[in-house]
Amino acid sequence: MALPKRKHSKARRDKRRSANSKLTVSSLGACPHCKKLKLSHRVCLYCGYYNGKPVMIIKTKEEKKN
Repeated sequence: MALPKRKHSKARRDKRRSANSKLTVSSLGACPHCKKLKLSHRVCLYCGYYNGKPVMIIKTKEEKKN
């Protein structure tokens, strides 16, 4: 079984482990129009507003069926 010739530094170990901390989404904010959570700097997927203005028309489930 292969063994390392020299001890790996703590910085090298921590760099490898740092990728796991990127999985959390911390940029969620409340939409000012409908108060649901949305990603910042993006159009709200529930009401279609961005920066206080309607940008998209969101169809409800009943409208999609017809």
